[in-house]
Amino acid sequence: MNYTLPHTIENHTGEKIIFKGIRHESDGDVLYGENFVQPGSGPPMHTHWLQDEGFMVLEGRIAYQIADQPVQYANPGESLVFKRGVPHRFWNAGSDVLHCAAWLKPANTIVFFLSSIYAAQNKSGKPQPELFDGAYLMTRYASEYDMTEIPGFVKKVVMPVVYRIGKLLNKYEHFKNAPQPIKVR
Repeated sequence: MNYTLPHTIENHTGEKIIFKGIRHESDGDVLYGENFVQPGSGPPMHTHWLQDEGFMVLEGRIAYQIADQPVQYANPGESLVFKRGVPHRFWNAGSDVLHCAAWLKPANTIVFFLSSIYAAQNKSGKPQPELFDGAYLMTRYASEYDMTEIPGFVKKVVMPVVYRIGKLLNKYEHFKNAPQPIKVR
């Protein structure tokens, strides 16, 4: 699936991302854009195995946490970076919309992955993605992304079983042009 940039996604939980463009650099492409997060909203603890992620707060106040560390905060003009392989989460800690400039490097499959996660959340009407779509995305792209809060048994046993059942039931036609996951070499 190819997306024309700029590309905007929103989920019903209060997050909006505008993927604006890609900047080519000698050591990998940088995807840049903006995000808007409603008060109290933000993604759960997660990991990008192959990407660094950065934010600069433009408006509002961001709370963020790296696994097993205390919560920290950043205000307008302040930046933060989450290194690849480090579990993290963030949310809007203010009473107004949080607006950040954001980037990920290298870009890899993140536009497809987040677009699909948001669509699956919207389909379920809950913060958790629709069951079959969630199992597809978390199983197929496990080499790139992890949702830290999902128990290991669910990730290693339940999701792969649901993924295979979904394949048997032909639930993944809408993913037929999905990009290949990036594998660690």
